[in-house]
Amino acid sequence: MAEDTEARPQGVPSPGVSPESDAAYLERRTLRRGSAGWLLLTGLGVAYVVSGDFSGWNNGLAQGGFGGLAIATLLMGAMYACLVFSLAELSAILPTAGGGYGFARRALGTWGGFLTGTAILIEYVLAPAAIAIFIGDYVESLDLFGLTSGWPVYLACFVLFIGIHLWGVGEALRFSLVVTAVAVAALLVFAVGALTQFDAGRLDDIPVDTMAAGSGSWLPFGVLGIWAAFPFGMWFFLGVEGVPLAAEEAKDPVRSMPRALAISMGVLALLALVTFVAATGARGSAAVQDAGNPLVVALEGNADLSWLKTFVNYAGLAGLVASFFSLIYAGSRQLFALSRAGYLPRFLSLTSRRKAPYLGLLIPGALGFLLAAWTGDGPRMLNIAVFGATISYALMALSHLVLRRREPGLARPYRTPGGQVTSAVALLLALSALVATFLVDKDAAFIALAVYAVALAYFAFYSRHRLVASAPEEEFAALAAAEAELDRD
Repeated sequence: MAEDTEARPQGVPSPGVSPESDAAYLERRTLRRGSAGWLLLTGLGVAYVVSGDFSGWNNGLAQGGFGGLAIATLLMGAMYACLVFSLAELSAILPTAGGGYGFARRALGTWGGFLTGTAILIEYVLAPAAIAIFIGDYVESLDLFGLTSGWPVYLACFVLFIGIHLWGVGEALRFSLVVTAVAVAALLVFAVGALTQFDAGRLDDIPVDTMAAGSGSWLPFGVLGIWAAFPFGMWFFLGVEGVPLAAEEAKDPVRSMPRALAISMGVLALLALVTFVAATGARGSAAVQDAGNPLVVALEGNADLSWLKTFVNYAGLAGLVASFFSLIYAGSRQLFALSRAGYLPRFLSLTSRRKAPYLGLLIPGALGFLLAAWTGDGPRMLNIAVFGATISYALMALSHLVLRRREPGLARPYRTPGGQVTSAVALLLALSALVATFLVDKDAAFIALAVYAVALAYFAFYSRHRLVASAPEEEFAALAAAEAELDRD
């Protein structure tokens, strides 16, 4: 892991430099510690996901029907619950901005760390671009500002919300909490109104494909439809795993991180249940399966609820903003950690006077805007993000398993309920969800693989020879290697 010294910028450390050089390097790459307590972290966890309750999940009805999507959501909910409890243990062991990369680096080595971190980056760079497109669609449908084109909205989103992040992490997370609270309240109000129109006979009104194996009214597309609905069941939870990325900016992360992860998951499970049942029961699965705005469609046909339809329409915009805003945060922190350790160009981890990774915010933001303006294909980009997410889930669950087996004596301030069984369930379900992405959108899966291949080539031929040993995640892994060497001696 020796580093080439030729043309190395001043202040960039290598394994053999003095502590003063290490200190200077890290001083220019420092986040604002103690900015977020458990409440802001919980809000962050819900914010990552809440837009998925307003749209997207309903397309799973076209894959599996009500029964298929219900089972898929239960299984994906179980996957996320198991993963979240595994991450709670790992984040208490290693509370750094590296998140999943840091966990995998300790358990699976440099290759495992880079594979995990890159998969997370694919998710958190592509998802904001997709959501920016959805925000543009919402603005146009609401006839706001007289806009007939989406790109000014995309630009405004990236400029405005990245600006808030540059202002400071505390301000950013408080803004996210407020917008998320509005979106969550709107979902609960929607559920109350929609349930007044609930009719269980509407749940299974999608025509049955008699040629599909195991098909029936509850599984109109057969047993395979359950599997095909996996990626859409994930929409109720996609992103909650990003909470550990805030560890370096959290107050008492060892205690607050597990608490925030568990509460976030509980809130999201409740929202998934009430949104799914209320929307399909109010209007019928067939009516909402292809809707771009399923909650609004679920309220159509009832003049008494016209006010609620308007309210939900605007609240959906708030939900999209909350997720967009928080996903930008997550992507910047993962990029910051990988850059600080040398896996990606080091200048990307430089922080401002307000301790914000400004290049880690601006460069992915510019890339996201260009992708949104160029393609205008939000669903495709979101499918690519889901593919990256499932890879990272499998690797993070595997990291928990490896550390439990290889380092049973490691100090664990928080221990995952169920231990290795919990992370094994998360691993198996994540692998199943990964395969399911090919059933939904093969092109998106192969695009993600191509991006992955380019990143891996960069790591294999360049950056793995230039890693920064003083980065927190690398020091943690090096300490483990030294302890293992002593044990062998």
